[in-house]
Amino acid sequence: MKLAVRAALAVTLAATVLAAPQAQATNYTLWIHGKNGGGTKPGNYADFSNWGPSSTAAGVNKKAVNWDGRQKIGGQNYRVRDALDCFCTGDNWCYIAVHSAGDLQIGYALALYGATARYKKNATPDANGVCGNTDGTTQTGWNIRWVNVASGAGGGSELADNGEWATSDAIVGDLVTTTARAMYNHNTTRSLWFYMFAGAKGTVYSGILPGQDDEAVSYHSTGGVAGSEGGAYCNPSDWFCNDLTTGSGACEGNHAKWSYHTVSLRDDGESYSHGANGNWEGIVSKVREDVVTYAK
Repeated sequence: MKLAVRAALAVTLAATVLAAPQAQATNYTLWIHGKNGGGTKPGNYADFSNWGPSSTAAGVNKKAVNWDGRQKIGGQNYRVRDALDCFCTGDNWCYIAVHSAGDLQIGYALALYGATARYKKNATPDANGVCGNTDGTTQTGWNIRWVNVASGAGGGSELADNGEWATSDAIVGDLVTTTARAMYNHNTTRSLWFYMFAGAKGTVYSGILPGQDDEAVSYHSTGGVAGSEGGAYCNPSDWFCNDLTTGSGACEGNHAKWSYHTVSLRDDGESYSHGANGNWEGIVSKVREDVVTYAK
């Protein structure tokens, strides 16, 4: 499905450029980090220190959408909306790549603000990451082609449920599974596909996390499985757990995924861990490869 959908988008883009050669359309790739953020500077779209070397290929005109990853999603979401306004309005279009709690950030923005009027911006940010208006006109929502999700925490994590992240960071409360799942309507993606990349290289404390996990988030979240609470989902090799299916169809046991969520990568080899480790590693490496291929 991914190849067909993205091929169709490429044809549409080419047709638009041919039909309107006078338009100065630019494509951007926005990278939205998760919890903590590794010392990144909010509003600085060139700071990729959370991800890895900025010289690494990571999609056309890549931008790092930095926010204070210690704070609540709702309080920091304006940083994400500023970036979407800057680079994804007017004639410009965006590809989105997110990691962990970045899944909550883009989901929150689309569900709660994706149908609002947005001023068309000039893609020239100031020191705070805010861009100026172009002609004073508005559009509804943003120009986004798709969203790639590395180890998405849209469904929360049992590490937050059980107090394993014993810090005063406000975001930990948002990552409680029931809280994350009730934060907004995860089915409301404005018809944009979320391509889920689910890692399964767990660690010694994986007993806290149900089913397969990547050491921080379980398959119920990284696979976009719907519902008010998390559940246990595994690779087909595990006979004692319902399978997380690839694609957008229901998981084993008839457990549905959220609308417009599809599993692009299920880590059957248990090879990919949660973090990028400042070097585009873990499950982030697979999203980066995909973005390099498709975000043109």
